[in-house]
Amino acid sequence: MAIRIKSQWHDDESERAPEEIGGAIAFIAWRIAMDKAITLHGENFVYRDDSQRLAVIAEYLAFESQITDRLIHDMLDNETRVAVITALVMKLADHYRENATDLLGPGDHANDFIALFNQRSGEYAEFNFSKEGPSYPFLRHLGYEIQQVMGQEEHENRWVIDQVMDVDGPEVYKQLARAVRNLFD
Repeated sequence: MAIRIKSQWHDDESERAPEEIGGAIAFIAWRIAMDKAITLHGENFVYRDDSQRLAVIAEYLAFESQITDRLIHDMLDNETRVAVITALVMKLADHYRENATDLLGPGDHANDFIALFNQRSGEYAEFNFSKEGPSYPFLRHLGYEIQQVMGQEEHENRWVIDQVMDVDGPEVYKQLARAVRNLFD
């Protein structure tokens, strides 16, 4: 399912603060992650409960954060890049907290997401990224982590890694890369 993503600033001439850019990317990343979680269900992969669905969304968000960092690495000086990624992750943690609280009740949901982001950052750092996008191992790691969340022992979910690596992961990259480029143009 294709989603429409608005990734143009209303006032093109204004200078944007890193927090504003990070917030805009977070909004876009959240929409893409939600769409991919819905896509998996539409492809007949089965979620056990809302907790599992949120965990899949969190994996997509961690992946998208890494993609964003790689995309903006050469566009910004290091200090600004760090500020944008920090704002992105904090806003994603807020989105995650709000949704997790609604679905699962009270908890330390924002810090849970930040811990996942920090763990995945170290893991994704080992994988290559070029102007064509994430490498095969980069995409495989996303697929593997989602397969672990969804349970590979579940017959319906055994092949989720293939769906994520071959279809959804590359699509996430294309959608996010287009949006990030538009925000910086």
